[in-house]
Amino acid sequence: MSNDNADSTKPAEPLLLEDKAANESVTRLDVDGNKVPLLDELGPMVVNSDGTLSRIANWTEMTEAEKKNTLRVLSKRNQLRLVNAKEASGNAAESA
Repeated sequence: MSNDNADSTKPAEPLLLEDKAANESVTRLDVDGNKVPLLDELGPMVVNSDGTLSRIANWTEMTEAEKKNTLRVLSKRNQLRLVNAKEASGNAAESA
């Protein structure tokens, strides 16, 4: 019986991590002092007033000026809503 599976005895190639330089082109948004990646095709995450997360449905149809203004407003609003959510969860923990 011949060994036709000589390739199966070779060690498998190790999986490599992505190059960090490739990720440097990702736009990042400052949220509560933390830089989070912004997935340009999907648009930024929106922190809703009830603490849930969503996205802007028409992000891909917005002009660059609209996107820039939206990011400016959204960044400030998300920070405020995150602070409010933390305070609310702190108050709920104290009353329990």
